[in-house]
Amino acid sequence: MIKNVAVIGAGTMGNGIAHVFAQCGYKVSLIDISEKSLERGVATITKNLDRMVAKEKISADDKANTLNNITTFTSTEDGVKDVQLVVEAATENVDLKLKIFKNLSEVTADDVILATNTSSISITKIAAVTNRADKVIGMHFMNPVPVMKLVEIIRGYSTSDEVCNLIMETSKNLNKVPVEVNDYPGFVANRILMPMINEAIITLHEGVAGVEEIDTVMKLGMAHPMGPLQLADFIGLDVCLAIMEVLYEGFGNPKYAPCPLLVNMVTAGKLGVKSGEGFYSWTHGTKDLIVADNFKK
Repeated sequence: MIKNVAVIGAGTMGNGIAHVFAQCGYKVSLIDISEKSLERGVATITKNLDRMVAKEKISADDKANTLNNITTFTSTEDGVKDVQLVVEAATENVDLKLKIFKNLSEVTADDVILATNTSSISITKIAAVTNRADKVIGMHFMNPVPVMKLVEIIRGYSTSDEVCNLIMETSKNLNKVPVEVNDYPGFVANRILMPMINEAIITLHEGVAGVEEIDTVMKLGMAHPMGPLQLADFIGLDVCLAIMEVLYEGFGNPKYAPCPLLVNMVTAGKLGVKSGEGFYSWTHGTKDLIVADNFKK
């Protein structure tokens, strides 16, 4: 039975995952090499809990209990002691994840389940660097984690039925809806979503329509809660590019080739909300349209 969980990475996804586990009564070790990142992560969790208290979704005691369930660590070895599950939520970088999982297999007990929040990288490839491929699995949470119900549960080639079933049940205990999928590039969510976003960027790049026009068509015509270009800004254009590159490399199909405009924007540091500018200009979470000429480069 899973009672103690370690989360690797205190960024947007990591602190959200830690928040959800802690709120549901799990003891959580939040691990990051940066003390400042840990402080920001806990501050974000506290802010989100305050918002929930204000909306009367939880009580002040619930908030206090959630925060008491979280302990921060800058040492992975110290943070993973006595846990039954580790959820890695580091940057979407293959080499970094392989390094983390190789280390985790060395510093955790042999029966500890190792999960990754990767949005596109092969679970089988990650599992191959560990000493327990049967206990490696994908838990792809959606952003923002405390709000979004879906968790993609991705089975690697060697993931056992026992581990898969336990992680499915654990996800349900988090009040999430787990969906089991197999290990192919992009899984389900990003295999469908990212080519759509990429096509929206191509549509902009070719001058078919402007940013607001493209997003408005998809919001009003297809009932999407936000347009694909705004969503790309929210996800991070660097993340979108990384996922498209995984799809392109994994399938070898030209339809997955990243749009040159996306490549140029990432190269120029225009990453969306996180950098303050992408397809929109972002100030304190609010957006303004950027001059259309910027997108003809």
